[in-house]
Amino acid sequence: MTVITRSFRTLRPRSVSASLIALASSIALLYYGRTFLVTLSVAVIIAFILEPFVGLLLRLRVPRALGSFVVCSLAVCVVYLLGLGVYTQFAGAAEDYPKYAQRINDISDHVVATTDSIEQKIRDLVVPKRFRQQPVPPAPAKPAARRQRAPEPAPPQPAAPEVRIPLVVFVFSHLGPAYEILLMASFVPFLVYFMLSWRDHIQRSFLQLFEDQGRIVAAKSLDGIASMVRAFVVGNSVLGLMVAAVSTLVFWLFKLPYPVLLGPLSGFLSLVPYIGLPLALLPPLLGALAVYTNMTAYVILLTVVAFLHLVAVNLLYPKIVGPRVHLNPLVVTVALMFWSVLWGATGLMLAIPLTAALKAICDNVEKLKPYAHLLGD
Repeated sequence: MTVITRSFRTLRPRSVSASLIALASSIALLYYGRTFLVTLSVAVIIAFILEPFVGLLLRLRVPRALGSFVVCSLAVCVVYLLGLGVYTQFAGAAEDYPKYAQRINDISDHVVATTDSIEQKIRDLVVPKRFRQQPVPPAPAKPAARRQRAPEPAPPQPAAPEVRIPLVVFVFSHLGPAYEILLMASFVPFLVYFMLSWRDHIQRSFLQLFEDQGRIVAAKSLDGIASMVRAFVVGNSVLGLMVAAVSTLVFWLFKLPYPVLLGPLSGFLSLVPYIGLPLALLPPLLGALAVYTNMTAYVILLTVVAFLHLVAVNLLYPKIVGPRVHLNPLVVTVALMFWSVLWGATGLMLAIPLTAALKAICDNVEKLKPYAHLLGD
């Protein structure tokens, strides 16, 4: 018994050290491989969303490869049409930019003048009258300087040779990040197609990595992750469309320019965790700058948008999305901080589905169920 206790005491620090090293290595891998992992995660999420449509075509006796191609092609067309609509709205706004810019400049000048007037009134109230205008003492006369000999002009220095940056270096330094993003985004349609067309083979090969009981657990975990991702994305999409439709109607009633563009922007930005409210207020505020000069109109408009955001987040979101996620608020907050530090804005958007997928795995693995209770609500 004493020997066992001693061996346990010697092995426990080693296991803790190994766990810490593995955790640090995993975090480093997530950080330095974020471009690849973000692309792969987005492709997996899209594949989970499109799988039911491929299954519908399979019931109609359509081969999986052909059904996957049809579904992916339709999805690309939908994305293209949405992008074309957004581009049309932005192009119209760009044409009217000079008119709105002049209006915004006039409003900003009025705000600056009003602020200066308020500062002057406060100064008149606070500063005593005898201290407002102090007589400026005359500057002492400078003694006459001795007449000195003008310095001789310095000889002209040879111009330094102009250093020219090579075109390739300049383009790569300025367009490198954008090129990397576009390159990774171009892989997403192909990844989604191969994940859908080779789904049965990939799932069968993946399950072969486990033993009998582990194979069942892995299959349940995959089903739980797939259902959770579909519910999360579909729920957010439905909620975003509802808020976007109501916001578009409100902006049209307030006679804001381009309500079809500002409404969806405000509606879907309101779903961004924790910073959704200021993001949702930004599009109507920019649109109102070109229309209103009365502060009361701004207050009413922003109050209506804030009310829509609070109703969507506090009443509709728990009913539509909450039952499928089952994460407590503390875990959600920590997950948002963790993934946003690692992956930036993309991590902020993927934090909840990634954490919920981790919880789905813990729910089906017997040894990890205490962690599932820790993450759950």
